[in-house]
Amino acid sequence: MKPTIVIVGRPNVGKSTLFNRLTRSRDALVADMPGLTRDRHYGEGRVGDRPYFVVDTGGFEPVAKEGILHEMAKQTLQAIAEADAILFMVDVRQGLAPQDRNIADLLRKTGRRVLLTVNKAEGMNIGVVTAEFHELALGQPYAISAAHGEGVNDLVDLALAGFAPESEEEPPLPDHPRIAIVGRPNVGKSTLINSLLGENRVIVFDQPGTTRDSIDVPFERDGRRYTLVDTAGLRRRGQVFESVEKFSVIKTLQSVDQANVVVLVLDAQADISDQDSHIAGYVVEKGRALVVAVNKWDGLDDYRRECVKRDLSRKLGFLGFARFHFISALEGAGLSGLLPSIDEAYRAAMTKLSTPRLTRVLIDAVERQQPPRKGLTRPKLRYAHQGGMNPPLIIIHGNALDAVPEGYRRYLEGRFREEFSLQGTPLKVQFKTSINPYLKKT
Repeated sequence: MKPTIVIVGRPNVGKSTLFNRLTRSRDALVADMPGLTRDRHYGEGRVGDRPYFVVDTGGFEPVAKEGILHEMAKQTLQAIAEADAILFMVDVRQGLAPQDRNIADLLRKTGRRVLLTVNKAEGMNIGVVTAEFHELALGQPYAISAAHGEGVNDLVDLALAGFAPESEEEPPLPDHPRIAIVGRPNVGKSTLINSLLGENRVIVFDQPGTTRDSIDVPFERDGRRYTLVDTAGLRRRGQVFESVEKFSVIKTLQSVDQANVVVLVLDAQADISDQDSHIAGYVVEKGRALVVAVNKWDGLDDYRRECVKRDLSRKLGFLGFARFHFISALEGAGLSGLLPSIDEAYRAAMTKLSTPRLTRVLIDAVERQQPPRKGLTRPKLRYAHQGGMNPPLIIIHGNALDAVPEGYRRYLEGRFREEFSLQGTPLKVQFKTSINPYLKKT
């Protein structure tokens, strides 16, 4: 079992910077802004032959009793409970703060191994600048620079001391769906993830923009592995002013690009907006399998439910391939069918289609309805094969295929989708016209 290193400290001391350095990634958002990180953020690192998990946490305010700071503190306490070693980070340039003393008092009571990490110490006299931190009674302070990497490797070696390196490599994990949860702010994305997990894994707060980073949450259900990705809410471009929110939007779009399946969460108690259509359009454009979750369904009467369904069919009619689920994430209602639909969409997106069967379906479709003529010629569709997955790409070869109209393309997509049960994923059909190599160019 890989050891878990948890990074804690008050806001803006450099925890996310250290997380990115340990994981050799840019997964955690970093900006000169206190309280940027709010949820637990997991990653993997390695020193020599010793792998480990590292957890980034939000700015820790253990005395907070309410509000978003209280929710962040609960997330940090859950991370501390999972820790094998804790890196308690302080800021040498700001000196010892009252919050540092409060955090130190709490950490001493946990019984966990704590390494006092003095950050931003580049170019300083280590003995002088770390002297005041002995007051925290957490042993020897270790001076590092997370931004420049100074002292980081030695610190990790100390944190992993006592953990034997794994005798052999862990077997590779089987492929499993990576599911991005997307939608407008405050539609219930984080609540949905917590309901699926059965625990308060990500912060839920009645404030738009609570989730700022994209948070990976691996879990297992009925022997199947999944990775849920909680994302920041997507607003119209004209409503995004903060630079941090702009980075959050970029992370959300990257999460869609990297996902196998996207769950689009809609708010049934708000009108289906153009922004919902734009988000859905982006998912379809990227070719990702899609499941739609219409949240807050429990608070509507029958008349309002019918109105919402009409709006969905009118504004999101291009999502006919996706399954719709009417749920209440807060109450846990309607969630039983969500994971099976995700499994089905993932299977459809990653399915392998045999060339002989594709060709037989193509020939049968042409026999039922031939493509229309264009002038004196009629397109001739000869055979089909698969050109890719996620989404499935079907390439059709023949003659004069540049004359195939868009309506006939949609007809073929429907036939392939029906024959291969491709529910939940977009399907792309591409035409490739054969060229006579002996035809003289004029």
